[in-house]
Amino acid sequence: MRIHSEIVSFPLKTPFAITGHVWTHTDTLRVTVEHGEHRGVGEAVGSYYLNETAGTMQQDLQAALDTLPHDLNPESLQSAMPACGVRNALDCALWDLRAKQQGKRIWQLLDLAPAPLTTVFTIGLESAAVMAERAAAARPFPHLKIKLDGDDPITRLEAIRAARPDASLVIDVNQGWSFDELREYLPCCERLGIAMIEQPLPRGEDEVLEGFESPVLLGADESCLHLGEFDAAARRYQVLNIKLDKCGGLTEGLALAMAARASGMEVMVGNMTGTSLSMAPSYVIGQLCRFVDIDGPLLLADDLPHGLNYRDGGIVDPPTAALWG
Repeated sequence: MRIHSEIVSFPLKTPFAITGHVWTHTDTLRVTVEHGEHRGVGEAVGSYYLNETAGTMQQDLQAALDTLPHDLNPESLQSAMPACGVRNALDCALWDLRAKQQGKRIWQLLDLAPAPLTTVFTIGLESAAVMAERAAAARPFPHLKIKLDGDDPITRLEAIRAARPDASLVIDVNQGWSFDELREYLPCCERLGIAMIEQPLPRGEDEVLEGFESPVLLGADESCLHLGEFDAAARRYQVLNIKLDKCGGLTEGLALAMAARASGMEVMVGNMTGTSLSMAPSYVIGQLCRFVDIDGPLLLADDLPHGLNYRDGGIVDPPTAALWG
């Protein structure tokens, strides 16, 4: 088995801002696994809040190559490498390789029936007027995800709701509120019909949510990186956002989705603004989710060839074999 990697950068259409960060491009690590005449590919962006970059992930992969098992496959990889971005790229490449070796689609391997998904469209953090304008321009999308921080979030939400009274809104605070702010903003969020608030509190400071009854669903993103953190998240949140870059790939992502559903949590699939190669395995997780956020390619100036097909209404068709899986 031969493993190769390369760093590929993709400019964004416009700068994209969240709490404390602004991006103008996405750097991805593309991993290719070859065995005989077959090759599988996977992509990782990494988790910025864990200080992962395409460069550090490539270094981590090179350092791990000599320690990986000879019978490398998605199952043996789980104990050979901790949950991280590079494991995601390698895990997804191994699933793609398995599909090609067996002449089957990923759906046959996992006994899933693929159905089109409806993704949110993400509105980055800007002034209230600009965010409302972008929300209005995204009228073909019935579901919007709104990036907020602690700077006058309700003014932004009210402007967006006025521009899109028809839309289902989820908001993502990216750890930007305190518990007092959350309690202050919740009545307005309920009044504005917010469907879910994702990661309102900083990672490691959310134990106050145990026993707290929120009128709006609360979602864990940065607060649950992998299965080892699931039990605590299940006590504090009603929704689990699964991102393959943080949990280390499709294999653990599926396990997390099953654990969440078994515990009564709602499930969301998210992304780190990668290409369609990142979204394709996330599409598999999306089959098990109430909330779907796989709009990363829509924020890029250009996507990969054979990328996902995004239709009016935010509908996304299943990935083709030419892309992945």
